[in-house]
Amino acid sequence: MFENMSPSAVAEELGRRIKRARLNANVTQKELSEATGLSLNAIKNAEKGKSQLDTFIIIVMQLGFSEQLSLFIPEQSLSPMQLLKMQGKQRKRASSSDSSEINEKAKW
Repeated sequence: MFENMSPSAVAEELGRRIKRARLNANVTQKELSEATGLSLNAIKNAEKGKSQLDTFIIIVMQLGFSEQLSLFIPEQSLSPMQLLKMQGKQRKRASSSDSSEINEKAKW
């Protein structure tokens, strides 16, 4: 669903979903603000898709969707070949690549 959307459109859609979840739970913005310790403006901004990640997470958790956060970006595991090459060590950084290739991908 989100593949063909701009980042701001995705944020707005997530904001709409937060608002719908809040309304389905029959919770006012003020009640959610008090329950989370966030300002009323932070709640309003989140519902418009204009919030910081930590604010978004606090609201999602308060609305009872903590389980879905693990689906947001699934846990990543290393392939057996990567583990063999690294002799069982976890990766700490990405390998460098041709900067011209990155610049070409980043052009809008």
